Amino acid sequence: MAQCVQSVQELIPDSFVPCVAALCSDEAERLTRLNHLSFAELLKPFSRLTSEVHMRDPNNQLHVIKNLKIAVSNIVTQPPQPGAIRKLLNDVVSGSQPAEGLVANVITAGDYDLNISEMGFHRVGHVGLRLLTSSDLPALAPQSAGITSVSHRTQPPKSTTPWFESYRETFLQSMPASDHEFLNHYLACMLVASSSEAEPVEQFSKLSQEQHRIQHNSDYSYPKWFIPNTLKYYVLLHDVSSGDEQRAESIYEEMKQKYGTQGCYLLKINSRTSNRASDEQIPDPWSQYLQKNSIQNQESYEDGPCPITSNKNCDNNLLSLDGLDNEVKVVDGLPNNFRAHPLQLDQSSDPSNSVDGPDHVRSVSSLHETKKGNTGIIHGACLTLTDHDRIRQFIQEFTFRGLLPHIEKTIRQLNDQLISRKGLSRSLFSATKKWFSGSKVPEKSINELKNTSGLLYPPEAPELQIRKMADLCFLVQHYDLAYNCYHTAKKDFLNDQAMLYAAGALEMAAVSAFLQPGAPRPYPAHYMDTAIQTYRDICKNMVLAERCVLLSAELLKSQSKYSEAAALLIRLTSENTWKGMDSDLRSALLLEQAAHCFINMKSPMVRKYAFHMILAGHRFSKAGQKKHALRCYCQAMQVYKGKGWSLAEDHINFTIGRQSYTLRQLDNAVSAFRHILINESKQSAVQQGAFLREYLYVYKNVSQLSPDGPLPQLPLPYINSSATRVFFGHDRRPADGEKQAATHVSLDQEYDSESSQQWRELEEQVVSVVNKGVIPSSFHPTQYCLNSYSDNSRFPLAVVEEPITVEVAFRNPLKVPLLLTDLSLLWKFQPKDFSGKDDEEVKQLVTSEPEMIGTEVISEFLINGEESKVARLKLFPHHIGELHILGVVYNLGTIQGSVTVDGIGALPGCHTGKYSLSMSVRGKQDLEIQGPRLNNTKEEKTSVKYGPDRRLDPIITEEMPLLEVFFIHFPTGLLCGEIRKAYVEFVNVSKCPLTGLKVVSKRPEFFTFGGNTAVLTPLSPSASENCSAYKTVVTDATSVCTALISSASSVDFGIGTGSQPEVISVPLPDTVLLPGASVQLPMWLRGPDEEGVHEINFLFYYESVKKQPKIRHRILRHTAIICTSRSLNVRATVCRSNSLENEEGRGGNMLVFVDVENTNTSEAGVKEFHVVQVSSSSKHWKLQKSVNLSENKDAKLASREKGKFCFKAIRCEEKEAATQSSEKYTFADIIFGNEQIISSATPCADFFYRSLSSELKKPQAHLPVHTEKQSTEDAVRLIQKCGEVDLNIVILWKAYVVEDSKQLILEGQHHVILRTIGKEAFSYPQKQEPPEMELLKFFRPENSTVSSRPSVEQLSSLIKMSLHYPESFNHPFHQKSLCLVPVTLLLSNCSKADVDVIVDLRHKTTSSEALEIHGSFTWLGQTQYKLQLKSQEIHSLQLKACFVHTGVYNLGTPRVFAKLSDQVTVFETSQQNSMPALIIINNV
Repeated sequence: MAQCVQSVQELIPDSFVPCVAALCSDEAERLTRLNHLSFAELLKPFSRLTSEVHMRDPNNQLHVIKNLKIAVSNIVTQPPQPGAIRKLLNDVVSGSQPAEGLVANVITAGDYDLNISEMGFHRVGHVGLRLLTSSDLPALAPQSAGITSVSHRTQPPKSTTPWFESYRETFLQSMPASDHEFLNHYLACMLVASSSEAEPVEQFSKLSQEQHRIQHNSDYSYPKWFIPNTLKYYVLLHDVSSGDEQRAESIYEEMKQKYGTQGCYLLKINSRTSNRASDEQIPDPWSQYLQKNSIQNQESYEDGPCPITSNKNCDNNLLSLDGLDNEVKVVDGLPNNFRAHPLQLDQSSDPSNSVDGPDHVRSVSSLHETKKGNTGIIHGACLTLTDHDRIRQFIQEFTFRGLLPHIEKTIRQLNDQLISRKGLSRSLFSATKKWFSGSKVPEKSINELKNTSGLLYPPEAPELQIRKMADLCFLVQHYDLAYNCYHTAKKDFLNDQAMLYAAGALEMAAVSAFLQPGAPRPYPAHYMDTAIQTYRDICKNMVLAERCVLLSAELLKSQSKYSEAAALLIRLTSENTWKGMDSDLRSALLLEQAAHCFINMKSPMVRKYAFHMILAGHRFSKAGQKKHALRCYCQAMQVYKGKGWSLAEDHINFTIGRQSYTLRQLDNAVSAFRHILINESKQSAVQQGAFLREYLYVYKNVSQLSPDGPLPQLPLPYINSSATRVFFGHDRRPADGEKQAATHVSLDQEYDSESSQQWRELEEQVVSVVNKGVIPSSFHPTQYCLNSYSDNSRFPLAVVEEPITVEVAFRNPLKVPLLLTDLSLLWKFQPKDFSGKDDEEVKQLVTSEPEMIGTEVISEFLINGEESKVARLKLFPHHIGELHILGVVYNLGTIQGSVTVDGIGALPGCHTGKYSLSMSVRGKQDLEIQGPRLNNTKEEKTSVKYGPDRRLDPIITEEMPLLEVFFIHFPTGLLCGEIRKAYVEFVNVSKCPLTGLKVVSKRPEFFTFGGNTAVLTPLSPSASENCSAYKTVVTDATSVCTALISSASSVDFGIGTGSQPEVISVPLPDTVLLPGASVQLPMWLRGPDEEGVHEINFLFYYESVKKQPKIRHRILRHTAIICTSRSLNVRATVCRSNSLENEEGRGGNMLVFVDVENTNTSEAGVKEFHVVQVSSSSKHWKLQKSVNLSENKDAKLASREKGKFCFKAIRCEEKEAATQSSEKYTFADIIFGNEQIISSATPCADFFYRSLSSELKKPQAHLPVHTEKQSTEDAVRLIQKCGEVDLNIVILWKAYVVEDSKQLILEGQHHVILRTIGKEAFSYPQKQEPPEMELLKFFRPENSTVSSRPSVEQLSSLIKMSLHYPESFNHPFHQKSLCLVPVTLLLSNCSKADVDVIVDLRHKTTSSEALEIHGSFTWLGQTQYKLQLKSQEIHSLQLKACFVHTGVYNLGTPRVFAKLSDQVTVFETSQQNSMPALIIINNV
């Protein structure tokens, strides 16, 4: 059980004390009333003796009585009504509440730290409940240590449940006297008169007669008197301040002569007048008794008697236990001040006003007034400390000289009567030993006994005399003798089957046995069990059964038998009532005590404690004890909270909310309902709806109390703060017909780290170009959309008059829909003035000055059950300054449905909208975003620190230009290499002009705005719909197959030296776009060479004409998705021409072979391709003419067809080649139709230059330079250059497409870049074959130097060798046996350095294979020639070949060795790959 102030050894003697009646005259009552006290109340603080007293038992043995207390009360002649007792007990419990502000008393039980102190619950933590953790305690004992009570006070132990002790004390005191026991029968009567009366002695006689009449007249069945011969003690009250002391003394002398010195007493009181100024502070010992009664009864005392029937100001239902407010009437000249029992309910009161309903609890305000009235009353105002001592002395004298001798005498008389009646020779005290030592008669079980509870004994029955003697011994703490008497009486009662009497004897026998000094016998718990069962089941007397349980539980608890005590307490907690006796309050208190038993066990049963606290709370609630019900539920919540028992938590929180609301603890109620809603509830949708409406109803009442207070936090819906996204700028415009707006950035786009990095690189690239190759240190990438992945460590920048959109992620954890109305952002704004003054203004509502920040309000926002949904809320800044977005503010409500609130009807809302709103409340939720965890320094790594996240704190800057870009006729599908003309519209939608417009893309080969020399076609897109995208010129038929020459500079097309082709300046007229102005520019597009889906990013960069300190530039993003399908594949090779044509060039002619294949399998409805023109572009070479191998000049290619073209290429003339430094390229066009596409103009040249620059960007394999072999490397490099060529081929084509029964013509171009002679080049990127897997080598490789010898292919290109001779030669062998044929060997130096050449005419081998290959012929004359060839010089040698017979001979046997003139090493040129020089020798 709970910790009590008194031990059981103190409790029981204090509960069963000798009762003394008091009968006062009117004048005596008046004297005591001057102190606002009745006579009985005057004695109450002094009713306990301060010293031990002695008496002798029947065997003349001395018996010591310690701490004896007597109970003095006024005589009342009506027994108390059960309803009045119930009301009194109810008031006692409700008036005893946990004190607030005391230090916690904590019990550690296993894993739990339970706060079970008298403070009950604090207004901290969860609904007034403080859950203590290990940090709150000095040192918690381990679980194995069981239970440790930790108290933070060194004072004597305080009660943990003072309401229970008050209830128990009041219950035991208010028990009506009964005939089967004598413990609360009057033993004596004090007759009190005043010395100021005319005839005090005569007054004593009248009072004596009145007492005799009450005791012995059959009209009075109440009160009960112990023995017929009641002790009468005469008390003369003397008022010291106003009375005549001599007269009082003389009257007292007269009394002593008449009543004896031991039967009367002179009590002097009122030594000072009540109106005199108090010089000294006199203690008020009555307050602890009377204040309790005052609180219990909720009444204030008035000066003088208060007649109940006449004074309407007195509460009729208020009661006084000691009959203070007795109505004084004079009947037959006698004062009749013993009216109805003080627990008698007034007849005029409403009988239905009982404790069954909650209506009996008076309002808080009236109780407060009552307490305020009580505090003003001073008790004992006329008494001095000397008077206190006199009263104390009076009680001592009365007890020593009157009461105890009377009790001792009565015990002897009873003992003698019993001995004489039973004919025994010895006293009962000695005889009982013999009786108990003999054989015992087996007791009958309770079930075998007949129901004879109605049996009554006459007052003089010997069995009752034994009981009287036992009770007297018990009252004077003679427990040995009391036990023997109770045991004897119990046997007699059981033999007579007088069950009520037997139960009473069993009960007191058990208590006496327990209280015997030295504990000679164990506590007979079965006596108590039998008594309780008898009272409850046979006698149907729940009051006696309850008393029995209360006593037994205390006895068991004192023996640490908590389990048995708990079982005993629970046994009496039934739902039934008996004869109107309400059981809820009793059950609640007993269940609570049982719960404390479970927690006090050696192995605490914490969950049983919590469960029984819940049951107790439920019964408290039924009994109308709302505060205690709330306290029980709060204490139980300590166990259930956070253990995953969500349904139990919901029930407890719901009840706490209901009880708190009833007690007008609205904050606690809101908090409890809030816990239900945020606790991931597993309830059904109907129940959740009920909980939600309860919360809204309670919350509405709270908000009405302080309508102007700050908006409180709402629990629903959940907000995922870290998922909050902030977007700066206007929403994207939708597509309008052929007009498609730039995609830019929007909240609909998902975050992609790779894409984000690409945009960052593009922006860095364009900023670097603008700042002459250097990125400023103050540069930060522009972020239009901030989320949890972006860098939020800096304050974001927003532009005035441009909206800020905040996307808030809501989640509804309930299964019922939530309706948010009037949803908007909560913000704080600090405007910045240029004068430097800061003027902070806090705006929290839409209505407060929207000229600073406009706030968008969403009128209705519905979130369905268990749904996650985002709301996009906008702010419109109209002023520069610092903005802080704090959270969201909204009305939380539910949709009116069929579900009704349990016990609370749904209120009709005033909301009008799409949904029917049942009830809503106004509140807010904060947006608090935790920044990223810091992990840079050692300190940050070893601790948990988080950086700032400032995405909700933008700085509003001055106006900036705002660009919008629209694409007109922008395709979504293209053929590979297809050229399409579209238009781009640039619009400045701001009030500032913009300049410096640039576009940057990783795919510059995809688009062009045209070169500087381009003649712009009409700006209207419709005017060019059916025109070609190329600049064309009509030609005549004679120019077919011969080249038309033109030239262009790459600088004009943005591909100059040192420039970045990815950054393109947009050719705005006057380079400025004024506010509101728009311009349309043509844009040519070329389909990428690879088929598939291509994502091409454009980043438009622009600046303000007026430089801003915060924002230097702005960007606009666009992502184009292009799907390309296959068209043509082009492959080309170049090789040297062996023909010697000095008139057209110095031997530098080449042949270009071009293979074109149609790889389109009728995709996109393509019918056929026509190659309309082949152009070349180079600084040094140009196509001269087409060498058409067949007469068919048609260049059509159907699906999967191939075509082969051969062109002759020659070097450019010197004057053309002289302009290399100016990046001039020569374009040569060979036309296969009647229209020449000018390849050196836009867009053909643009895309050529872009493909050329992207090819140049590819990494080239360079030989590493070794300083010790520098000369060798230079030689190799020179030799390599001989095999290089920079000829670029452009194939222009048209495709005929059938679409919707209409024929369209598509155009396009492919580029082949030829770098090396003899190596095939492609127009489409080649797939790299993955290298074969090799075994891992675990040894260190040797230092292998790069071979300094050039490859065979490179050597063969150093010296070009050709033989000129007749194809056939006729010789008359019959005339001359030797045939001599002149042969010219032409040697051409292909390098740009001097070359030493050795020509060796000797055959290398003489093997039979060689003879078969070369034939048997001989070179005549010099067999080796040494000569030097200047740069690109051509030298001829005249040789003679000698043949001896006819045949076919290969003259290609000369071996040529070459070395650079300044080199030592000789390289042999390999001519084995050259064409065989065959000659036919005929005989004539």
